[in-house]
Amino acid sequence: MVDVSTPTRRTARTRTRTWAVVLAACVGQFLVVLDVSVVNVALPSMRTDLGLSTAGLQWVLNAYSIAFAGFMLLGGRAADIYGRKRMFLVGLGLFTAASLAGGLAQEGWQLLAARAAQGLGAAVLAPATLTLLTAAVPEGPARTKAIGTWMAVGAGGGATGGLIGGALTDTLSWRWVLLINVPVGVLVLTGAAIWLAEGRTGERSRIDLPGALLVTAGLASVAYGIVQTEESGWTASATLVPLLGGPALLALFVLVESRTAKPLMPLRVLGARAVASANVAMLLIGSATFSMWYFMTVYAQNVLGYTALEAGLALMPTSVAIVVGSKCAPRLMARVGAKNLALVGTVVAAAGFGWQSTMTADGSYLTSICLPGVLMMTGTGLAATPLASLATSGAAPGESGLVSGLVNTSRTMGGALGLAVLSTVAAARTAGGTGPADLTAGYALAFRTSGSVLLAGLLLMILWLPRHRSVQR
Repeated sequence: MVDVSTPTRRTARTRTRTWAVVLAACVGQFLVVLDVSVVNVALPSMRTDLGLSTAGLQWVLNAYSIAFAGFMLLGGRAADIYGRKRMFLVGLGLFTAASLAGGLAQEGWQLLAARAAQGLGAAVLAPATLTLLTAAVPEGPARTKAIGTWMAVGAGGGATGGLIGGALTDTLSWRWVLLINVPVGVLVLTGAAIWLAEGRTGERSRIDLPGALLVTAGLASVAYGIVQTEESGWTASATLVPLLGGPALLALFVLVESRTAKPLMPLRVLGARAVASANVAMLLIGSATFSMWYFMTVYAQNVLGYTALEAGLALMPTSVAIVVGSKCAPRLMARVGAKNLALVGTVVAAAGFGWQSTMTADGSYLTSICLPGVLMMTGTGLAATPLASLATSGAAPGESGLVSGLVNTSRTMGGALGLAVLSTVAAARTAGGTGPADLTAGYALAFRTSGSVLLAGLLLMILWLPRHRSVQR
């Protein structure tokens, strides 16, 4: 007589563990993406409660984005070397603790420090979620389905961020935009500690911490210098020191990367035309489009008088549009080619930004928020996917993961720098005015500037991007 009970129990236990991994990975990714967008509609309330300046509001977003992008490649490398489960727990633990600190902040600097710590936690957590998932699910249809679920959950975090943030801000407080992460994080940490299995793919070796610190500090310094021009002017030492120091730190980063044995970002990957051109294009698109959420939110609340919840609801069609554009992109790429679709998407996005720049102080929802927003984000979704595909198509065997992380870093870093520049542009146009007409004029100029950046990116892509008929090399 054959005892089949043990294999059956093992199979059930393995299946349960697999779906525990998928669930943990998806929740982790949801939290990371959610916290990019969830704070937008809470910004006016944060400003009122903590006395933040306009520059301070920008850093609520930029502190997270710069830390996230600057340490993302390091986080992915750490997961390979020190173990996926360990780095998932470290990243989620730091993210959760920073969320608690931000929700309890009593001063503006405390909130900004917590947001930077959140970004660091997200940079460790995000790469670990995908590596956990791919290690737990066998290659084939099951893994494809799991990754599709992971991507959909991430997109859902971005799409629902405004709605969730608005509901929490209006019904409870802006603090719950951050505090909501705490019970979710504790629950997932407990489950992950019990159910996740450890594993790593790389040999124990040094990680390039100096490289991560240099690139993050360099970009943060440049962003800070740009913001300081608004308050101190271009010739003040408070402006010149970070503006000159930032590029010096970035140059030192390049030097370190060229000499270290295990670089954070091997410079050789940029030798491929597809990788270099797609990353520069993604940097420009990120710099133009990331700030859209910020300006649309403050326009809806500060000019049109929307509540936080109403602003979140107003931006839902825009949030859905980027998901739709991203989902449609693979099918369209197979028909028209990756480069052509990137060009079309950029043109659509630029048209949306041009339309948005005609906004007025008494604009209607349909023509001043909804329709131009849908155009902007549909175009962004259509352009981003083929650019990522072109970048990875130019990667050497075994470096596709590195290049994918580099694309995400370029987009996020571009967004942080773009927000600093465009906020300064808007403030210069407003010239200290606080009335609806003055604010609208500043926001409109920011959208016109973004549209011009996209057109510059379009020209760059026409001249530099390689041509591929489909997603395949």
